[in-house]
Amino acid sequence: MKFTVALFASLALAHTLGAQAGREMVEWPTYGGDAGGMKYSRLADIDRASVKRLAAAWSWDTGDLANPPADSGRPARPGNFQATPLMINDTLYVPTPLNQVVALDAGTGRELWRFDPQAYRAGQPSNGTGLVHRGVAMWTDGKERRIFINSRWRLFAIDASTGKAISSFGENGQIDLTVGLSRPVNRLHYTNTSPPVVWGNLVILGNGVGDRLMYRGDPPGDVQAIDVRTGKRVWLFNPIPGPGEVGNETWRNDSWKHTGHTNVWAPFTVDSARGLVYLPFGTPSNDWYGGRRPGENLFGEAVVALNARTGERVWHFQTIHHGLWDYDLPAPPNVITIRQGGRRVDALAVPTKQGFVFVFDRVTGKPIWPVEERRVPVSSVPGEQSWPTQPFPTLPAPISRIGVSEADAADFTPAIREAALAELRKVKLGPLFTPPSEQGTATLPGSIGGAGWGGAMFDPESNTLFVKATNSPSVWRILKRPAPSDTNDMEYAADLGNSSIGVRLGEGPTIPAIKPPYGTLTAIDMGTGRTRWQVPLGDTPGVRNHPALKGVTLPRYLGVAGAPGGVVTRGGLIFITGGGNVLYAIDTRNGAVVWEHDLGRQAYANPMTYRTRAGKQFVVVATGTGAETQLRAFAVR
Repeated sequence: MKFTVALFASLALAHTLGAQAGREMVEWPTYGGDAGGMKYSRLADIDRASVKRLAAAWSWDTGDLANPPADSGRPARPGNFQATPLMINDTLYVPTPLNQVVALDAGTGRELWRFDPQAYRAGQPSNGTGLVHRGVAMWTDGKERRIFINSRWRLFAIDASTGKAISSFGENGQIDLTVGLSRPVNRLHYTNTSPPVVWGNLVILGNGVGDRLMYRGDPPGDVQAIDVRTGKRVWLFNPIPGPGEVGNETWRNDSWKHTGHTNVWAPFTVDSARGLVYLPFGTPSNDWYGGRRPGENLFGEAVVALNARTGERVWHFQTIHHGLWDYDLPAPPNVITIRQGGRRVDALAVPTKQGFVFVFDRVTGKPIWPVEERRVPVSSVPGEQSWPTQPFPTLPAPISRIGVSEADAADFTPAIREAALAELRKVKLGPLFTPPSEQGTATLPGSIGGAGWGGAMFDPESNTLFVKATNSPSVWRILKRPAPSDTNDMEYAADLGNSSIGVRLGEGPTIPAIKPPYGTLTAIDMGTGRTRWQVPLGDTPGVRNHPALKGVTLPRYLGVAGAPGGVVTRGGLIFITGGGNVLYAIDTRNGAVVWEHDLGRQAYANPMTYRTRAGKQFVVVATGTGAETQLRAFAVR
């Protein structure tokens, strides 16, 4: 392990020196650019001046089928192309929505090999999104290189040079991740959408569980570490503690025995030098009604630091007690070193769906700025025991709007305002953490966030954190269920089919019930915790082109709702779509758009950048959904 950690440090140094020299190859070896997920590149070939000459360089179609074969006869549809490629030794490694792993020539996009785990054979996954995958992980000992993909309930080890499964890993190159969990599970209810993390000779991973699964004994969020060579499990961390374990007392009525989820479905990060892995946990089942799980429910919606070698807990901080709002921790915590006054602080920035950014000393878990427990509204749903207080960071300020009132009503025209007020008055409004209700509660941020799985970017030179956020409310109406099923035996559950709130006026799509901007980009000074600037990010064509708004003067950018983030570079630019159809280059100094390119289709992925051995910097982003998915590359003419 020491050798491999040292190797990663050498790779990071080579990355830095390559950028300084000007023309050497600069790789993107992990999902977030580095093991700590800064999403930062020292490349500056494309800067604020040269970006105006940025143009399409090449594209590559994934070849995913709209209706791939399924053993059940009910195929899994491919969802959004959400992947961020790795670039290592002039080769891109990227998973398609159907979980096929492909190697491409980084300079031309030419396909080199393809590995197909046939994830679609099992039919539609439980998460309701169709098949998606955000990335792969790489391990090397300096002689061989392995690519890992956690596809549904299986982990595959692939030879990076040939694209073939490595037969010595597990059974013919794969292992079943559901074997030996803290309880038996239905494998069809267990999935993965985010890349694993490699530290030393371990590949560490969480799992996904569909929000619609709400039954006693649904899959737990056990985190596992697997030996990269053999496929044998080295350790397992159970986030729902049993008797004698830290946090068991926060699960009253023995609810730890049957509660599931509490999983790490999002990407996560590691402090390679210290061997600390930082895990953003999700909500226990179910997301909106906790009558079966009274108590604070550790480690639900907590960031947990584990010893990467042993899986032992080092510290934790719970960002929500007894979660009821689908506020999973969605983003990889950023492992960063910030400057405060004359000192440097090794920190961890944790963006959240509720629109907060918590910042901790990454060794001790102590908050960098004070966090206050504040009283919040209580639930009126039968059997629910919502927690009376929730943590609020004093700094940074929220990155999105929080809570809903009539003052938020869309007011493009008097008619739209009246219609929006009518919709808002049908449900309960209130501050952040107003609980779901039988009447229906409008929550802002909604289920997308605040921050999404795209997470934040950190520029170490300017000491600035950049975060994409969404302003899009959800409505959580709690219904008494008439009868149990094999996927939902809860007494109460949210009406997920009617969780949005909008205005319909004549022809055209629904107009959001609240004012823009619907998406923003925020720059935070990490020396002071203060906001440097915040700007609308992206646009919403369905609103801009709505017949009811013909002739109405609108802001230049309405903002776009979406989970993806971006990449920040030494060239003073952020490349980002925010989840829309346009790739933007944003000036890091003030948030101004300095270049934009209409991709012609939605781009629901984090971009990345690299320089090939030939000396050319590329910016690459995944685009499209279903069978219309394409990787697009840009370079300066």
